[in-house]
Amino acid sequence: MQRLREKEEESRELARGPIDLPFCLLVILLTGIGLVMLLSASFPSAYYINGDPTHYFVRQGIFAIAGIAAMFLISHFNYQRLRPLAKPLLYLAIILLVLVVIPGNPFAVTRNNATRWLGVGELFTFQPSEIAKVAVVVYFSNSISKKKDKMYTTRYGIVPYLIIMGVIALFMLLEPHLSGTVLILGTGAVLMLVGGINLGWVIAAVGGAAGVAALMFSGIISYGQSRIAMWHNPWLDAQGDGYQLVQSLISIGSGGLLGVGLGKSRQKYLYLPEEHNDFIFAIVCEELGLIGATIIMLLFAALILRGYWIALHARDRFGSLLVVGVTTLIALQTFLNIGVVTGLLPTTGISLPFFSYGGTALSMQLAEMGIVLSVSRQMKPTKAG
Repeated sequence: MQRLREKEEESRELARGPIDLPFCLLVILLTGIGLVMLLSASFPSAYYINGDPTHYFVRQGIFAIAGIAAMFLISHFNYQRLRPLAKPLLYLAIILLVLVVIPGNPFAVTRNNATRWLGVGELFTFQPSEIAKVAVVVYFSNSISKKKDKMYTTRYGIVPYLIIMGVIALFMLLEPHLSGTVLILGTGAVLMLVGGINLGWVIAAVGGAAGVAALMFSGIISYGQSRIAMWHNPWLDAQGDGYQLVQSLISIGSGGLLGVGLGKSRQKYLYLPEEHNDFIFAIVCEELGLIGATIIMLLFAALILRGYWIALHARDRFGSLLVVGVTTLIALQTFLNIGVVTGLLPTTGISLPFFSYGGTALSMQLAEMGIVLSVSRQMKPTKAG
């Protein structure tokens, strides 16, 4: 008992340390650039739809301020306090995901043939999948950090986590929300890998995923064949299913090396769908060109690498896993969004962190950054970095 109190006191003292300044500055810089690009990309559609060219920007700005405040507030908390919240947070996430798919639920919001939101009309909506992402990271990190060598066994290292991911994936696919499902499954798998599972399971999972992809691309599995066909050649139906990708590629190509100039995009004038949301990176490429888009990608890369650096220097296993989980979420989401916008991957709805319109999503992302900063306060001393 005495030793436990000593550890708690030591943890409280360490939690008063300085945050990782490079990581914090990168988050604030990306959020600031994201707001500028959102204003530039959204003002035509905001004026056309809402009669106010700053409609999306103002709403996003309010959530950005709230999110940054939450980030600094959470960064002052001792991340060890997340341990007792792991199970309640997971249960809450599953309950909210169930509520989304209940037929006739008046609080379920449908957009673009997908029911992914809960809320009251357009007054306030949020995606339970955002809570599910955090819940998986916190629960997996807490559970895996306690098991150590047991993670190598199938009973303790595989089965419990597959059940949890399977339940969450089932409800998210019913929405449907394929991209969110991929994010959660990918992040959960990375945490299991870092936690020490048998590499045989990793090889089997990669082989299984490759097999399913091969069956889909060959047409044996019919699901998503239209998207795959448009991915191969969107000009086959440039006015129909391939329209969005065609317009995105036109935006990117129009930017050239230096871009047409900030605020001067032509595609955002109701040519490119979701120009302020999932496809905002296409407007970035058009207005800032290859050089500007590359700088933004390098900023994301620096943030991700710094996150993993913090994970490597975390004081304990729980903190390290938390940072790996949060950083992997950002890394996967960034890669998938840019891959979709540039035609590297089949089109699916996935937003670009810190840039795409979505107030609750931005606030949650900034709160997650607060968790990383909280862990950074207790990092082991390093000579450089």
